[in-house]
Amino acid sequence: MAVPTVTELLLARAGDDRPGLLFEDETYTWAEHVRASACQATALRTALRPGEPPHVGVLADNVPAFSILLGACAFAGAVLVGLNPTRRGAALARDIRLADCQFVFAEEKYRPLLAGLDLGGIEVRDLAAHPAADDPIEPVPATAEDLLMLIFTSGTSGDPKAVRCTHGKIAFPGAMLAERFRLSTADTVYVSMPLFHSNAVMAGWAVGLAAGAGIALRRRFSASGFLPDVRKFEATYASYVGKPLSYVVATPARPDDADNPLRLVYGNEGAGADLAAFEKRFGCKVIDAFGSTEGGVGFARTDDTPPGSLGRPAEDVAILHPHTGRPCPPAEFDSGGRLTNAEEAVGELVNTAGAGWFAGYYRDPAADADRLRDGRFHTGDLAYADAAGFCYFAGRLGDWLRVDGENLGTAPIERILLRHPAITDAAVYAVPDPVTGDQVMAAVVTDGTLDADGFGRFLAAQPDLGPKQVPRYVRSVQELPRTSTFKVLKRRLSAEGPHCPGDVWERAGKDIAYLPSNALRNGSRQAASSGSNAPKSVPNSQ
Repeated sequence: MAVPTVTELLLARAGDDRPGLLFEDETYTWAEHVRASACQATALRTALRPGEPPHVGVLADNVPAFSILLGACAFAGAVLVGLNPTRRGAALARDIRLADCQFVFAEEKYRPLLAGLDLGGIEVRDLAAHPAADDPIEPVPATAEDLLMLIFTSGTSGDPKAVRCTHGKIAFPGAMLAERFRLSTADTVYVSMPLFHSNAVMAGWAVGLAAGAGIALRRRFSASGFLPDVRKFEATYASYVGKPLSYVVATPARPDDADNPLRLVYGNEGAGADLAAFEKRFGCKVIDAFGSTEGGVGFARTDDTPPGSLGRPAEDVAILHPHTGRPCPPAEFDSGGRLTNAEEAVGELVNTAGAGWFAGYYRDPAADADRLRDGRFHTGDLAYADAAGFCYFAGRLGDWLRVDGENLGTAPIERILLRHPAITDAAVYAVPDPVTGDQVMAAVVTDGTLDADGFGRFLAAQPDLGPKQVPRYVRSVQELPRTSTFKVLKRRLSAEGPHCPGDVWERAGKDIAYLPSNALRNGSRQAASSGSNAPKSVPNSQ
């Protein structure tokens, strides 16, 4: 497939009077959208100072003006910087300055976030949907390699990085997915993930644009509003990243849930059991892919892809041992399905052919060098592959735990915990071992029925849970801390450690049994190891 530009995709819709943008009770035809973007592009070219990066920040929810501004930047040769409204104070100011924004368009509700910040004289302007006009559409010529957006990473492991997103990086996946899923002008793409993030732009907005479908925007994701929106806008396709489908599944079921036009939902990092439940309940197909804001690695899922697998990687993607740099051997499993050669089989996903769609980070050469080494793109993601070549996610390099001299990935442990019917969400992370290395800690969200005795018996019955994978500490939380793009902030959980507020259980002795950590610190270890029943958790006041 030839690599298009966003400019070309927009120009293809210039004479299209079918609905192109739908939001609440507003509707814009594609022709109106393109003309409005062209008019705003003229204003941008006049306002942008020559000799400086033509970067324009936007601080807004998923509103029509956001989409029109993105089109305007494509036509004007400008770069749209997606700013995260959940960032605050000095952190938000840092993002704006890092991206060299000449000015920031802010939705009225978010202007107070910018008041009093040290923006270095950067002007803040009101964001409003630009009116369409019949002026000639005269876009600045663009190539697939030209920069169009800066999209910040989620910042789960540190300050967010500004990923350079070219016309091709945005337009190509849109055109590819539209063709793959046979979307057309008869479809409506539902976009409820934030437009300042890559999933909404590349797997949602660009898909609708390439297909000539209608794009239905939701200001912000709502689990209870999902199905009503799908019906209202007659959405046939939707995208997601992380937990949103789990939140929808958690809403009360109705007998007519499957009576809806939704045909396909595409995204990544969803919980396997919830994706299957979503498919069954709403009568549609869910395809969970593997992806990141940076790009650089691709997978091919087929009908025979096992549950929980990412699929088979593209030809140039390898799993390399993070210490030796050599290809990892296939994973080996015992009769219970337990991975027996994790030390050798778990490695980093690497694109051996080069950068792929990764165009670098903005103003961060050290991070670029970390990603691109020896002519290869290093994802920072851990995985292992079975004998048939199917890959399984094992966590991030930063998530790798070192327990009793053995490296462990967090993702396999999380998948096991989520098998428990009372656990609705789980995160596994490292806390320091008092002697050396790490200990395993898990934070879980439950339906309120989980008790220590039953949890211990559940873990003991899991044939693929290795002895070093058993959590030393289990923390019960109302919800996991997440970024605005639904990624878990494990560094916050790890920093809080086992002596945190709330309910914390600690493994008692060598058997898989748990007591409240208060009790163990108060001298109850002997009783626990002698076989007494572990009581239900009590609040940990420390």
